[in-house]
Amino acid sequence: MQPLRTAVVSAMAAMALWTGLAQAATLTMSAEQPDTNYHTENARSFAEDVKTATGGALELKVQSNSILLKRPEVKRGVQQGLVPVADVLLAAMGNDDPIFEIDNIPFLAPSMDKTRLLWQTARPLIAQRLEKSNLVLLYGSPWPMQGIYTKKPVESLDDFKGMKLRAVNASASRMATLMGAVPTTVQIAEVPQAFSTNMIDMMMTSSATGVDTSAWDYTQYFYNLQAAAPFHVAYMNKRAFNALPEAQRKALMQAAAKAEDRGWVLARAADQKYMDTLTAKGIKVMPMPPKLAEQLKGVAKTLSDEWAKKADPQALEVLNAYRNHP
Repeated sequence: MQPLRTAVVSAMAAMALWTGLAQAATLTMSAEQPDTNYHTENARSFAEDVKTATGGALELKVQSNSILLKRPEVKRGVQQGLVPVADVLLAAMGNDDPIFEIDNIPFLAPSMDKTRLLWQTARPLIAQRLEKSNLVLLYGSPWPMQGIYTKKPVESLDDFKGMKLRAVNASASRMATLMGAVPTTVQIAEVPQAFSTNMIDMMMTSSATGVDTSAWDYTQYFYNLQAAAPFHVAYMNKRAFNALPEAQRKALMQAAAKAEDRGWVLARAADQKYMDTLTAKGIKVMPMPPKLAEQLKGVAKTLSDEWAKKADPQALEVLNAYRNHP
């Protein structure tokens, strides 16, 4: 009965979607982050640009904070047309294709400039692979560089042994394991409770998530590892996109191009703002300890080798093109 029920629900959702498209009125967009997060602010600006460019003929209704779809549900939800547009952490789809987690190779792109180059190099293949999954890539932008929040100071990998570390995807979980920690999956809205109930002891994430979850209430240190700046993408159901009039498709993609450029600017500005907030709230923002930095070179090498073994030739071409860029 369950498969039949799922099929019926999907069919009803799709019917509602196509009806909405025929009226050229409003499409719902699922935004993963809270309203205060710059990714959601960018999504709302994107929606305003679409409305303006189409003279109100096409509108996007942005629903924030994963109200419509939780992170593990986003890709399938958009593929099935349950929600026609969404944004999500790219690496959340890493199990489907290694190219979706190329940004998670530690220290491959240890600055925003390097991260932008990596995105520009990988973007065409990412868009191609999404299209094969009935998804149209709209735009992509980064999170701030990743670090680790802890309750106690750390100096080396010895301080991670047995600690429960929140990891947001399979790649981060593998890194946590190699560091000697116990990877634990916790959705962003559940982070404060997870710390208070000792479900997690640490979390590997950005300055942005630290502010969004009020990390100062349950941690004391943020070690700015500069390990990676993960990509956050917005995409649309391909059938829904193709059902739009040509002028609206063009306007949508032009607004998406603006959103992509804006997202990179917002990320740089937001990182400094978030760092200032963490410091003002009492978090000790620290550079990576020298011994830990040396030890993480081995972890990064292992993760890079493992990614290369599972990547296909096209994904490896992207990696080599990035590494060989002047």
